[in-house]
This record gives sequence, structure tokens and C-alpha cells, in this order.
Amino acid sequence: MNRIQLFFRSYHPIVLSLVFGHGLSRIGSSMSLPFLALYLANTTDMSKTMIGVVVGAGALVGTFGGFIGGALSDRLGRRAIMFTALFLWCLVFIGFAVAKLPLMFMFLNMINGLCRSWFEPVSQALMADLTEPGKRLKVFSMRYMAANFGVSVGPLLGAWLGTGNGSLPFLVTGFIYLLYGAVLYSLLLSFGIKEIEAPKKEKITLAAAWQVVRRDSCLKLFLIGAIVVGIGYCQMTVTLSQYVSDGFEHGVRLFAALMSVNAVTVITLQIPISRWAEKYSPLVGIHVGNVLFAAGLIGFAFSAHWLGLALSMVVFTLGEILNYPAGSVLLDRLAPHGMRGTYFGAQTFGNLGQFIGPWAGGFLLGAYNGAVMFTVMGVVVLCASFFYWAGQREFIERSRARA
Repeated sequence: MNRIQLFFRSYHPIVLSLVFGHGLSRIGSSMSLPFLALYLANTTDMSKTMIGVVVGAGALVGTFGGFIGGALSDRLGRRAIMFTALFLWCLVFIGFAVAKLPLMFMFLNMINGLCRSWFEPVSQALMADLTEPGKRLKVFSMRYMAANFGVSVGPLLGAWLGTGNGSLPFLVTGFIYLLYGAVLYSLLLSFGIKEIEAPKKEKITLAAAWQVVRRDSCLKLFLIGAIVVGIGYCQMTVTLSQYVSDGFEHGVRLFAALMSVNAVTVITLQIPISRWAEKYSPLVGIHVGNVLFAAGLIGFAFSAHWLGLALSMVVFTLGEILNYPAGSVLLDRLAPHGMRGTYFGAQTFGNLGQFIGPWAGGFLLGAYNGAVMFTVMGVVVLCASFFYWAGQREFIERSRARA
């Protein structure tokens, strides 16, 4: 009991509520959004091409919306952006349940992408605001573990509720976001978020924030590294599903099992691996993570049995556990005073890798084979370490010059 009490006393209650809420919201979104294409196919007369455009619209808007939301949170405060996103999200999922026109679905999914790109970076910035530097890696790791728990549970609930054939999962998700917004609003008022935001006297305009980000060569290098990692990371879902379904018996079931291996590995190993990573710099976590990413991808390339695929997924997931929380810590350290939200928002530019990756992976898979595609992607991920190393070196030189 003492350990549990010590744990809860070690972190601000708002931080713990954001971690818990992140997992709960991921349960809601993953019980509906992964099946949006199936829902559209079953309930509308949209073509496959149009469904693809609708589904992809959210990610496209989210890639560029994060910077705007983060910069506005530095100027207007975290609360304004977070609650705008949360309550808009609630309306979006209710809209999915009642919409009929293709353009309405596209509009709703664009707003969905915008809400995610606003809420998630700003919530990370608020968590960093309320956590001492030495504990931030652990906080980001807990947040990441909560997200994976939600993603592992959500699709099962969605299938049980009949996602793809009815609107109930979308309505349930909308209610979850409404509940999350109401509880978080009460907590922020109770624990004095006004006092936390009050000391921020500087009002940086959106244009000025963009100029700072545009001129920050360290940030550019970190973002390029994130894009390169994203190109390799997205192969785990996009091309691995095709590779497994075409090349293995009961491939669809096997791919679903591999996704479960990914989620279970994160849930069970996130905390012990995070404790190990805390002993080293975030850059070490990123480098080791990239090596594990590459090893997992190459393992996919040469696995002839389901057991090899499962072991490769475990190795790949270990890279995921190390890489993404460490990337958040790097951005936190890089952000100038009063611009943490802007920098976490700029992190969404790294999602460009999620657009490049499916195209590049699909091309290599079609033109050659899975072994070539996964091997090439493993090498690509390793190249990301160069950009992170170069950004860290420049950051150190900049810090020495200012000292």
C-alpha cells in the first residue's frame, strides 16, 4: 500500500488523470476508427477510392494541425486548446453515427485529425509543465503504455458492439470523450490550472512561433529523424498485413495475433524498460530503439514460421518502447521557455513518414518481395540515428555557446 501511495504522490493528480484519460480515450477511438472504412463500405455507396480519401483526410490534416494547436496553447493556455479539442471530438463521433453524405464524413474525419493533433501534443506539454525533469521520461512512458492498453482493448469492444454494421460504437466513443472532458475540466479547476498558466506573460504570435521553429536546425534534424523512423515503423501495420495474409496460412488471423503481441509486449515491458532507459540519455534510447526496429523488420523479412514473426514483433516492439518516449523527452529539452506546446505540436510534422512509408513499402513489396522490402526498411530506420545524432550534437554546441 505504501508503494501505491508513494506512486500517486510522486506525480501531479492532473498528470495521472491525463495518463488514465489517454488510455480511456484510446479505448474509445480504437473501438470505432480502425473500422471506419468497413463502416463506410457497409452503410454508404462510396467507392473504395473515396473511402480511402475519407479515411486518409484525418491524418493529413493532423500532420499540419499539431503545430497550430501547440502554438495556440502557448499563447492562449493549455485549457482552451485541450477542451476545444475534446468537446469537438465528442461532436465528431456523434456526427459519424448520423452522417450520410461522403463530404460530411470527410469533413468529420478532418476535424477528428485536427482534434487529435491539438489535444495530444498540448496534453504532453501540460504533463511536462507539471512534472519535474527527472521524471518526465517515466511520465511519457506511462502515457505510451496507457495508449497501447487502450488500443489492445478497444478493437475487441468494437467487434462486440458491432462496428462496421452499426453506429453504436461511434456514439459510445462520443460519450467517452464527453465524460473525459467533463472530468478533466473539474480536475483542472480543482488543482489550480489558472495558477499554473498565470506566470506566462509572453504572448508569442503564431507567425513568430513559426519563425522560431523554422530557424531551429536542431528541431529540423529531430523531425527528419522522426519522419525516417515513421517510414519504417508504419510497415508494421500497412505492409506487414499484406505480407502475412498473402504468404502464411490463416494470414489474417496471424496478423491479428501479431498486433496482440505488440500490445501485450508494451503493457508488460514498458515500465521495466523505462527504468533502464532512465539511466541513460534520451539519445541512447533512440539509438537502441532504432537498432531494435531494424532487427525486427529484418526478422519479418526472413521468418518462415509464425514463431519467427512473433519473436520479430517482440524485438520490434522493444524498439517502439524505447524510441517514442525518448523522442518526447528530446523535444521537451529542446523547447525554449514558453514554447513547449509549440514544439510538441511541431512533432506532428514527423507524421509525414506515415504518408511516405505505405507508398514506399507497397512499391517495394510489389516490385520485389517482402524480404527485400523489410530489409530496405530496416536500413532506412538505422539511417534515422544519424539525424538524431546530428541534432543532439548541434544542441550541445548551442548550449555551450550560451553558457
